[in-house]
Amino acid sequence: MFAEKEVPENLIKTILGAANDAPSAHNQQSWKFIILKGGKKQALAGFITENSVKFPRPASALLRMSARSVVEAPVVIAVANTGDLIRHGTELFKVEKETGYDFFRTMEIQSSAAAVQNLLLAASSVGLGAVWLGILYLLKNDVLEFLEEPKGEFMAVIPVGYPLKPPAGPKKKPLEATIKYFE
Repeated sequence: MFAEKEVPENLIKTILGAANDAPSAHNQQSWKFIILKGGKKQALAGFITENSVKFPRPASALLRMSARSVVEAPVVIAVANTGDLIRHGTELFKVEKETGYDFFRTMEIQSSAAAVQNLLLAASSVGLGAVWLGILYLLKNDVLEFLEEPKGEFMAVIPVGYPLKPPAGPKKKPLEATIKYFE
């Protein structure tokens, strides 16, 4: 839940700057940040809600919840992969397209994921709330078309705003349960 308070442009640029500073495979920075406000943001929420009926109940419910987050946030930032690394990677490494495609696709997704993580951390550091709506991957091609982007590896839609209350965050596994050592 977000407060009805606009996010100043300087904070949007701050969090986008942090996202853009993320490490990327071969420094290709094969991402694009798309900022949605006002009518386009509302249209995205409507689009998500309309398309939620195509899915079984659990996914449909999560898609509708995502649409509400989009409506409530003063700004939404979408992150899309450009496909540049996929297109040019085989030339960079002199490998066959068939061999390189999956490799460079994965590297491009990892790079954009790092950018999204930087964006989320930066938002938190300046007092903003942000959430990565991963469920929208179910609609990736439709969302890309809605955003007037070419088909590709869609990464994220992130509503951003001032949280109504301090986020508690989900309960995490104990650190010890996630570590494996070799000596």
